[in-house]
Amino acid sequence: MKFFLLTHEREMKRPTNTGNIVSRILLDKSRQIPWQRKNPDKKLLEIMNRNDTALLFNNGEGESVDDISLIENFIILDGTWQEAGKIFNKSPYLKEMKTLTLKSKNKSVYSLRRNQKDWGLCTAECVIELLKMKGDIKNSEKLDRALMEFLTDYKLGLLHR
Repeated sequence: MKFFLLTHEREMKRPTNTGNIVSRILLDKSRQIPWQRKNPDKKLLEIMNRNDTALLFNNGEGESVDDISLIENFIILDGTWQEAGKIFNKSPYLKEMKTLTLKSKNKSVYSLRRNQKDWGLCTAECVIELLKMKGDIKNSEKLDRALMEFLTDYKLGLLHR
């Protein structure tokens, strides 16, 4: 299983970005890809054409996910909710993908930004949920611990803002 984080350029520089945590903890299971509207990443385009790949994006149109057993590659839009919508709306190649919506029973613990969606999860929380669904409890717990540590350190001012 692999996670491709299609990341808005501004998100790459934000200290509140949880995609960075995913990349640091999951190493070979994840890849951050800077979003480029006109020049999409070639590797990403190859992965998108596989039957075992899905775009995780809550746009109100995707199927709610319960069974992800056949999915091995997840593309996740990494940015603010507004930026994720922009990435989706300005990337025709994404609109042709199988789009899935993650319905979590857990409320997000991520509180570092304004305008959070009540039903929304941050990038790291999405990956944690998918890892759990795939039975990779070890990595889901490892990523969850890293996220909680990050949130605590950030709120205490131990991380550069």
